[in-house]
Amino acid sequence: MRALIIGGVGGMGQGVARDLIKQEQVTKVILADLYPDPERLSPKLRDSEKTTLIKMDVNDHNTMVNSFKEVDVIINCAGPFYKTAVPVAKAAVEAKINYIDICDDYEGTEILFNSDIDKMAKEAGITVLTGMGSDPGTNNILVKYYADRLDQVDEIYLYWVVSIAELAGAAWDHSLHMTLGKIPQYIDGKLVYVEGGTEPAAEKFLDPLGTCHVRYVGHPQPLTLPKYIKGVKNVIIKGALIPLWVDELIQEQKNTGLLSTELIDIKGTKIAPYDLTLKLWEETIPKDRDNGPQSSGLKVIVKGEKDGKKVTYIADMVGRMAPGTGLPASIASLMMDAGDVIVKGVVAPEGCIDPEKFIGIFLKRGARIHQTQTISSMFEI
Repeated sequence: MRALIIGGVGGMGQGVARDLIKQEQVTKVILADLYPDPERLSPKLRDSEKTTLIKMDVNDHNTMVNSFKEVDVIINCAGPFYKTAVPVAKAAVEAKINYIDICDDYEGTEILFNSDIDKMAKEAGITVLTGMGSDPGTNNILVKYYADRLDQVDEIYLYWVVSIAELAGAAWDHSLHMTLGKIPQYIDGKLVYVEGGTEPAAEKFLDPLGTCHVRYVGHPQPLTLPKYIKGVKNVIIKGALIPLWVDELIQEQKNTGLLSTELIDIKGTKIAPYDLTLKLWEETIPKDRDNGPQSSGLKVIVKGEKDGKKVTYIADMVGRMAPGTGLPASIASLMMDAGDVIVKGVVAPEGCIDPEKFIGIFLKRGARIHQTQTISSMFEI
């Protein structure tokens, strides 16, 4: 298998590549990046005979199409995905090469499903698998795993925490963007739009994270899970950046207009406050402050009915963000190459990945999932 990773020099791209080069069936891993500096690579990738480093701009459609034709799968790790998912997927469809991304912006997912990309991918006989990271990605598959064990799924709650000690590059753009404006949630059987960054709730995660305050965030699952989990009433997703001061400061910046994308004039120069604030988060604000542990976490809660009883499944995970995000995309590409992913067109992980097979491979790679199950009578009050 030959893979091309867009954003291959970034943290998430390297997370995918480090797993791929270990696999016997993988013969080539092309790391395509706007800034292809070999010094940014981990020694194992830099020294591997399987890796090649090339320069690539996601706005250069023709170059992407021509390069994509030389490989078997495209894995897009170049965020923010509200800017990159659609152009890279379009190039993959034109090249007729299977595509995977780790898109965590609902706007990109919405366009992929509702544009002509889906029709073109089906006609080309390829798969456009979107959201195959950790969140979305692993948690979608865990939801499907539990849903398959229930007669009826009623509620799905997805919570995540990321320490800013793990944030770099485009992840900051996504982290600010996902709180802006009205974002999707699936409530009482309907897709609704709520104000991003609101409704904080205290949720307990595995150590070393502890109790964190999660808020509404703009991720794709409220758009995709109801497509595949029929009858579900609520799909709620909330997330947090920790330590707590980070989300609190972001909310203050939002409330005071510092995250506005409207251009303002400053001494004859037009600038969006958002761009300035983003630059400060990338380079200045976190310095000399508590940046939290080198760890991130996921919690999946699925509630439903089985054999006349109420059942709740809970899965908790904690670990580093780059391997936690890169590993699922790598596993999906290998499953795709093995013929285990047969759905054509645009699809989310819960719509095409066999949960038991994926989880089995995931655990063999060293992942740890803490699971609990609660069963109670339908008539308990």
